[in-house]
Amino acid sequence: MTLAETVAVASETAHVAPVTKSKSRRSRFWLVVCSLVIVLFVGVFVSAASGQLAISPGEMIGALLGPIGFAGSGESVSPLVESTLWQIRFPRIMMSLLVGGALAVAGVVMQSIFGNPLAEPGVVGVSSGAAVGAAVAITLGLTSAGSWVTAVLAFAGGFGATLLVYGAARVRGRTDSVRLILTGIAVNAFAGALLAVLMFTGSAASREQIVFWQLGSMNGSRWGEVAIVAVITAISLAIAVSIAPRYDLLALGDRTAAHLGVRVERLRILSIVLVALLTGVAVAFVGIIAFVGLVIPHLFRGIIGPSNRSLMVASFLGGGALLVYADLFARTVVPAADLPIGILTSLLGGPFFYWLIRRNAGGWS
Repeated sequence: MTLAETVAVASETAHVAPVTKSKSRRSRFWLVVCSLVIVLFVGVFVSAASGQLAISPGEMIGALLGPIGFAGSGESVSPLVESTLWQIRFPRIMMSLLVGGALAVAGVVMQSIFGNPLAEPGVVGVSSGAAVGAAVAITLGLTSAGSWVTAVLAFAGGFGATLLVYGAARVRGRTDSVRLILTGIAVNAFAGALLAVLMFTGSAASREQIVFWQLGSMNGSRWGEVAIVAVITAISLAIAVSIAPRYDLLALGDRTAAHLGVRVERLRILSIVLVALLTGVAVAFVGIIAFVGLVIPHLFRGIIGPSNRSLMVASFLGGGALLVYADLFARTVVPAADLPIGILTSLLGGPFFYWLIRRNAGGWS
């Protein structure tokens, strides 16, 4: 083979390799998405059927199709079963799905703007800041004006915490990992102190609700709250997916991204708002649920690659599936009891966080 032929073959191979790799990642992405949809569907079905009142598949089908005019489909449904499904289990399942997806996407966004794999709403104090906002609404009795007040104050608390973390962790145009973690510890400690003050000054009823925020639970979810979470999550997710390619450019460095047309600081400020919205609306109604935004993005980044748009879609489905199954476990593992779901996610995320630190012992800075 002549030199010219060798160069031509090498050039063709170099051109084909990235295309093949791209197709492989796209195939893995759709495989992951289809698998997650199936896993999520099974989790929703099993969760709706399980509990102190067992519900058969026929009764569930009848309860689902009855309201849309197919009353003859499935088994006859008693008022107790219908009320249990539509007033208790379905809102709870939808809340689990939405909150898990919102926290996972918030984790992807935070890791992108900080350029740090340790960034996660619960770890760096954003969830605690949102919990303080919700606790203020509870203690002052503002919840009587509507659920939206709690959501607004939770957003304000999460937004303030995110701004504080962002300002403290940035050093000479880059995010310092040590500063990020130390700031998160400080924010969590300060937020815990504020929650303690609010519990001390509030009524017995408000103290019970604040304890609920600290533990995290899907218990008591209602359709009105689900609607608020769904609207804010849908809007935030749509914006995050639309600007995801800019996060890919940001991974090349601030200066390179700016040369490629990305307005870096504007992107970061918009991202902070998105994180505060996604975290605030989740914490406002179900309390602090940590580590979802840490575990899920890492899990799928290793499978489908670093493309943020694909990662956000997979993380939303994966985060939703994680909390649907976690809530199912919380409702059924102990008879006649409802474990706080925040405990379960911390039991899962704590060891994962430790493993992540040990794996990257050389540092991220």
